[in-house]
Amino acid sequence: MTNNFLEKEVAEFLLSLKITISVAESLTGGLICHRLTNISGSSDYLDMGIVTYSNRSKIEILGVPEETIKQHGAVSEACVRAMAMGVRQLAGTDLGLAVSGIAGPTGGSPDKPVGTVHVALAWNMGEDCRKFFFKGDRGRIKEQSSTEALVMISKYRKWYG
Repeated sequence: MTNNFLEKEVAEFLLSLKITISVAESLTGGLICHRLTNISGSSDYLDMGIVTYSNRSKIEILGVPEETIKQHGAVSEACVRAMAMGVRQLAGTDLGLAVSGIAGPTGGSPDKPVGTVHVALAWNMGEDCRKFFFKGDRGRIKEQSSTEALVMISKYRKWYG
């Protein structure tokens, strides 16, 4: 049995302010949405979750500029910010959350080693993006990434105006 403390905190916060969220996941492959939907009543705040694993889907579905991916890569601040804004616009929600990274064990490079993760949150008055370097196997990196994404939502309180 898992401890859903963070998920409950996020749910209570979003519900108390009647805020809706949509999520675009690359690295985590749906894990963030899975965690958000572990809480009863999640349909009151979670509007859409979409896995955009390929560059093509990031471009065609979320509207990430192809040039952004060519210039910075899919695992970049620029890409994940565009993903968060794109999913927010697509769903028409108050918040858009996005994550992209390298879970490994392959795919890393000297500039972007395995465990490099970007998480972004977009809202009507701004956005925030964080970069992380996680250690561990593929499952552990995905779990840590989903946790930091939920933490970012809970920290939105300080930006909420």
